[in-house]
Amino acid sequence: MAEKKTPGAIVPAKVKDVVVAAVGELSAADAMAALTKLVEAVKVHEVESTKREKLRVYEKTEVARINASKEVLKDYFDRVFAERDATYTKFFESLDVALQSGDVAAMQTVVGGIVEVARQSPLANLGNLAELRAALDDPNTVFEF
Repeated sequence: MAEKKTPGAIVPAKVKDVVVAAVGELSAADAMAALTKLVEAVKVHEVESTKREKLRVYEKTEVARINASKEVLKDYFDRVFAERDATYTKFFESLDVALQSGDVAAMQTVVGGIVEVARQSPLANLGNLAELRAALDDPNTVFEF
């Protein structure tokens, strides 16, 4: 492509000519300093790119772990509450029979069972929830399911 020359304009032939025109003659030390800065910039870019990639991989891994844990917990709750549903159904059927027969002792036993099941959390036997909260807050904690 031919350069269009404007009357009175200086059109340099090389980038070096632009730099020299702006700052004066370049020395070998200036060139070496520029090369050093270029190499350092490339190294920093490489290191930062590697860090960003590691963070992307870490994020994907953690999201996958969270989703896997979520599915396990969801399945657990589905089974536990289905179990509880069956238990409560039996308790209320038994309560109906006790009410129909007027059996006060049976009514007390059934209601006691309902209250006891209602008091127990599905996670109550797994440990202290405060310890679980602390473990969740600790980034070094590894959960295995």
